[in-house]
Amino acid sequence: MSKPSPVGTVMIKAARDAGRSLARDFGEVEHLQVSRKGPADFVSNADHRAEDIIYESLTKARPGYGFLMEERGVVEGTDKSNRFIVDPLDGTLNFLHGQPHYAVSIGLEREGKLFCGVVYDVAKNEIFWAETGRGAWLDQRKLMVAGRKRIEEAVIATGTPWVGKSEGAHRRFAQEMASMTPVCAGIRRYGSAALDLAYVAAGRFDGFWERGLKPWDIAAGIVLVREAGGHVEELDGGDVQTTGNILAANEPLLPKIKDQLRHAKAFGED
Repeated sequence: MSKPSPVGTVMIKAARDAGRSLARDFGEVEHLQVSRKGPADFVSNADHRAEDIIYESLTKARPGYGFLMEERGVVEGTDKSNRFIVDPLDGTLNFLHGQPHYAVSIGLEREGKLFCGVVYDVAKNEIFWAETGRGAWLDQRKLMVAGRKRIEEAVIATGTPWVGKSEGAHRRFAQEMASMTPVCAGIRRYGSAALDLAYVAAGRFDGFWERGLKPWDIAAGIVLVREAGGHVEELDGGDVQTTGNILAANEPLLPKIKDQLRHAKAFGED
């Protein structure tokens, strides 16, 4: 059994504190004042409250650390070596529709590399955490990615483009689905990339792909997958934290999934 480092402990506490606030708001979801931030990209009072709690908690515990946050954006710190990457409510659309599948996601970037990640599944009260060299854990249970090698046996998660994305993005996704669906055991779309990656780390999903995600959607989950023995790549060979085009799976499955997605791209070219 491993224990998180002091900074990991601080991150877990901040996630739990924000989760308690979200859980209270979730109980009164119909009363939330919802504003439009963009096409199908909703932000609620709950989102802001959770982010405030995380910011205040982490700033107090680690003064000087920088932040990259979904709502506040970039907050420069005096400590240029450490930066928290925060999504206070991943799965906002689920949350606002009363669907209990959403998470708090907190990553820590150290010297430009992802070092620590915490994903808190609020509804299920599950804390997923990982640190470089310490492994990945669900509370006190060590996590390992699933061992399946055959894509025919794999359950793979993904995320669909939302309203406001380009026609090309929707067309490409349809092509990728058409390529993947006949060859795998099943595809799931749950609406929270942070939890999708945590579930890959826990062996609940065999793989995950999505395009156009933000750094706060994936930072913590990337650490979880890697420390659970999995692999994370950018779908087209670039930098995954820059493009947000992510593929995660175990070592045997990752190239097989990638080949299917490349086949979909080739199939869709004019």
